[in-house]
Amino acid sequence: MVRLRLKTHNRTESLLTEKENKKRVTLNPTITLSSQLTVQYFLTCRSLNTNDFQKPISDPLLKNLSMAYISVSKPYQWSPKVFPAIPRTLNPSSTFNLLRFFTTTDESISSVDENPNPDPGPEAPRPENPNPENVEPRVIQRTPRGNFRNPEKIEDVICRMMASRAWTTRLQNSIRALVPEFDNSLVWNVLHSAKNSEHALQFFRWVERAGLVRHDRDTHLKMIEILGRASKLNHARCILFDMPEKGVEWDEELFVLMIESYGKAGIVQEAVKIFQKMKELGVERTVESYDALFKVIMRRGRYMMAKRYFNAMLNEGIGPTRHTYNLMIWGFFLSLRLETAKRFYEDMKSRGISPDVVTYNTMINGYNRFKMMDEAEKLFTVMKGRNIAPTVISYTTMVKGYISVGRVDDGLRLFDEMKSFGIKPNDVTYTTLLPGLCDAEKMPEARSILKEMVEKHIAPKDNSIFMKLLTCQCKSSNLDAATDVLKAMIRLSIPTEAGHYGILIENFCKAEDYDQAIKLLDKLIEKEIILRPQSSLDMEPSAYNPMIQYLCKHGQTAKAEIFFRQLMKKGVLDSVAFNSLLCGHSKEGNPDSAFEILKIMDRRGVSRDADSYKLLIKSSLNKGEPADAKTALDSMIEAGHLPDSSLFRSVMESLFEDGRVQTASRVMKSMVEKGVKENMDLVAKILEALLMRGHVEEALGRIDLFMHSGCSLDFDSLLSVLCEKGKTIAALKLLDFALERDYTIDFSSYDKVLDALLAAGKTLNAYSILCKIMEKGGASDWSSCADLIKSLNQEGNTKQADILSRMIRGEEKSHVSKKGKKHATVAA
Repeated sequence: MVRLRLKTHNRTESLLTEKENKKRVTLNPTITLSSQLTVQYFLTCRSLNTNDFQKPISDPLLKNLSMAYISVSKPYQWSPKVFPAIPRTLNPSSTFNLLRFFTTTDESISSVDENPNPDPGPEAPRPENPNPENVEPRVIQRTPRGNFRNPEKIEDVICRMMASRAWTTRLQNSIRALVPEFDNSLVWNVLHSAKNSEHALQFFRWVERAGLVRHDRDTHLKMIEILGRASKLNHARCILFDMPEKGVEWDEELFVLMIESYGKAGIVQEAVKIFQKMKELGVERTVESYDALFKVIMRRGRYMMAKRYFNAMLNEGIGPTRHTYNLMIWGFFLSLRLETAKRFYEDMKSRGISPDVVTYNTMINGYNRFKMMDEAEKLFTVMKGRNIAPTVISYTTMVKGYISVGRVDDGLRLFDEMKSFGIKPNDVTYTTLLPGLCDAEKMPEARSILKEMVEKHIAPKDNSIFMKLLTCQCKSSNLDAATDVLKAMIRLSIPTEAGHYGILIENFCKAEDYDQAIKLLDKLIEKEIILRPQSSLDMEPSAYNPMIQYLCKHGQTAKAEIFFRQLMKKGVLDSVAFNSLLCGHSKEGNPDSAFEILKIMDRRGVSRDADSYKLLIKSSLNKGEPADAKTALDSMIEAGHLPDSSLFRSVMESLFEDGRVQTASRVMKSMVEKGVKENMDLVAKILEALLMRGHVEEALGRIDLFMHSGCSLDFDSLLSVLCEKGKTIAALKLLDFALERDYTIDFSSYDKVLDALLAAGKTLNAYSILCKIMEKGGASDWSSCADLIKSLNQEGNTKQADILSRMIRGEEKSHVSKKGKKHATVAA
């Protein structure tokens, strides 16, 4: 006998205060179910008389609660030494105390003092209420929520195991442990529920090899059907031909299934071999076998073979059925054999086989192929005259024929007639009619029919009609209707592609309704529709270029770049879009972002515009980044663009003012090499700065380049400045450079250089340059010649002093001796 587990308390109940009793009654919501029930049950029992502990539990609700507690608690051996006897009867009012742990209370509701038993009897025990001022709340029972799950079928469990685990011995043992005994119905169900053909084939072979079951005809048929559907025809063929060895007889349905499987795989010859094999194996061939063969060979256009087998069927005494003629007529029209199809149609009627709706639909569709709508109309009228109700296929075929010959109004008339007869159009009907309306430019009717499709929630299988609807509605300048097409696609759960949005964005941009275009673009970017792998319709340049250009011109280049980067991930490398982004970032004062775009363009070989470079250079200069401007200028030159003189000047000035004289010198060199001969005033400043900073060789190289390019320089001004600022060596080298190349220099410049050298104590340098001046025919009446000779003598350079004296007196006509020249060079 199962007993309840109850907690005991100290027998000194009199020591418990009223406050402590309240604390014991109040249940903590964090306490477990069993603990709450134990505490509440104990407190209820405390209020009973001692004799009540020996009475049986008669209250049914209390019994349920007791059993509920037993089910959630662990088994426990009840010790009579610790736990007192459980009372067998309880007052119904105490039952509500037991329900508190799973009921909802409302203190505002009146207390539940009423006894549910109208006449409890005088001997009914009443528990003492330790808290008479407390009012018991009304108990509100909660309705259980949730649905019970149906138990999982055994075949579903096996299929789930095969799908989630590799086919190993361990899995086989697990299936054996799950199913003690197999039968053919279970095997059939497992094959039918298998996730793929490989699982089904493994299971099929395993249960047979393990001796768990002996396959019957139905399991073989199911396995062949699964393998044929998966195009595993060699396995299916082996299973079919192994059946007699297992004691299972062949029948026609098995071979018909193989013929159809080969036909779906497009292997006509094997299907024919299977058909011929039936006769060899003694399997009876009926009209069903021939129909399967006709369908296979007619689908591949083998109409002559079909005629031969048709005659063979007649020779075997097998009469064709209506389905046979329908297949033959369908195949002849498929092969564009109009007269043969008509002859078989007449032969069908001559044999007393009345055409049905399928026959008429096939004939009407065949006439549509040949644009013979008059003949199709006659057949359609004959069909209705014979009380054969046209189906949705009949009407759709007629509508398709009218659309193909341009009779759109007749197609609409027939569409309305179909609906008036209560025949509901299907997705093929709408897909047939809508393109014809677009071609006939009947856009209001197309919009109305599209609305009808959405209301009926009929989604076409061919989504290309929406592209046509969008294009035609935009072409008719009805952008609201075009937007409705996109909304219809969303409502019909048809995946929208970038091409659909592109058409609308392009036409909104043409209409200068850029707000609507930006809204569409935001959806396109947010949902990353461009990046969907299944997308087949990409945006055209005519759609994204106007949008990007507008955004870049109106301070939204960042959004334009996000949009274009998504296009780049699809392989778009549009130079117009790149240059628009380059210009946009430059105008907005973001040269760093512009340089990132420029790097991408350079890395991917995208051509750059000269205007984009100009804006980038100006943006870098405005931001105070002359080095970035110089980089952009170099890239512009490398791209084959020729910057104008003002652009060169702005970069050189910025670099010069920033103290980057050598960098400015390199820009100056590029300018001269490109044939730009302006900005000579700035050139003189840069050359002077180079000489002042000691970059004499670089300055002389630039001067040489200028002179060879036909530019003229003011050497006198440069020499004067250098002498004044004490840059005597630079002045000496510059003067020496000019003398060697016979450039024109004023005599006063000679005197200034010589005076500066003498004043700086560089007598040998002065002697050397004076000798060169005199050799070039320069003046020898320098006023400080005597001072120079005196200084040379004082420094011990008497030989140089003597030579200089004789040269001045005219006694030395020859050049300076090699030894003297060597000394001068060393001194320099």
